Amino acid sequence: MRTFAKSSKLDNVCYDIRGPVMDEANRMIEEGIDILKLNIGNPAPFGFEAPKELLCELEGNLKSTEGYSDSKGLLKSREAIAAYCKKKNIPNVSAQDVYTGHGVSELITLSMNGLLDNGDEVLVPSPDYPLWTASVTLAGGKAVHYICDEQSGWYPDIADMRKKITDKTKGIVIINPNNPTGALYPKEILEQIVELAREFELLIFADEIYDRLVMDGKKHISIASLAPDLCVISFNGLSKSHLIAGYRCGWMCISGDKSKAKGYIEGINLLSSMRLCANVPAQSVIPKALELLDSTDELLVPGGRVYEQREYIYNALNDIPGISAVKPEAAFYIFPKMDIKKFHILDDEKFALDFLKEKKILVTHGGGFHWNEPDHFRIVYLPDIEVLKESCTRMRDFFESYIQR
Repeated sequence: MRTFAKSSKLDNVCYDIRGPVMDEANRMIEEGIDILKLNIGNPAPFGFEAPKELLCELEGNLKSTEGYSDSKGLLKSREAIAAYCKKKNIPNVSAQDVYTGHGVSELITLSMNGLLDNGDEVLVPSPDYPLWTASVTLAGGKAVHYICDEQSGWYPDIADMRKKITDKTKGIVIINPNNPTGALYPKEILEQIVELAREFELLIFADEIYDRLVMDGKKHISIASLAPDLCVISFNGLSKSHLIAGYRCGWMCISGDKSKAKGYIEGINLLSSMRLCANVPAQSVIPKALELLDSTDELLVPGGRVYEQREYIYNALNDIPGISAVKPEAAFYIFPKMDIKKFHILDDEKFALDFLKEKKILVTHGGGFHWNEPDHFRIVYLPDIEVLKESCTRMRDFFESYIQR
């Protein structure tokens, strides 16, 4: 009988946010053990409901969305996305520059496959959302990680970014607002990244899926709005801001000066056509969704659920001896730091496993986000306050006696 081995392309791909810790959690769940999950970035399991208008819109459109759309997506939806880009001051975007996808995840992979030859490099943040690194690797490229500095609010270290640019570098990835840190980048940081891209003639890939989940009266700035003379590929969608992660509804738009990216755009068009089109019923709700940009605003202000959960988790973590955390400004993630000398931590994945087994709480270790020290982990603070309180009580108890062995 013929046997099939794993593709060699996967040998260097790391996706530890779905790795051994998750496997152990699933095994425990199968045994009937109740696990508190602080690892899931999907609002739906935690009682967040999608706007009723979107549910009605989807239902009303089902009969008219049974066939394929254009490979880039429904024209009406792409026109709505182009109009949204205009609101964000993203220049030179028409419906023809917009590609809808099965969530942003699919489009990240597509964008890297269209760009990279073997050995090409892309600057990716550390910590990152690991799909970026995996997608670069799968496309035959090399992800070169630049540091985001915890002491500076988790903003990108521009000097570190600069020294890692080589003649093989093709682009810079930014995740703003950031997963896993919840950082929101100010204009001056974005301008410095634009200057680097301009100086070295690099593409910018801007993952902005959380741009409508910003707190403390701050505003998100799209980096493309600062770079009309560059080619910028921006990613966004409805999963988080409109609480419909399961719809798998995302998009990518190419903005600015596209004159030097004609070959790349041809490749993107080819790859987009090869999968026919994205989910058409999900695409059909985009125009209505982009009329409802303030649908989650009440969650993000004092008294709102996400805001109050952010306040609680930030204060509770910093009250645990040996744990510290930078206050997130956006999204619903926080990336606390452990005192590795106090707890003798050499392996953060082992910490996450020990914590899971002893306290029945699932978190993601920092190494899963390509952080190079074993001293961080990510918490998703979507569970309601009572769950967060129980989790932090167990966490405090765990760290009172934890010494890694």
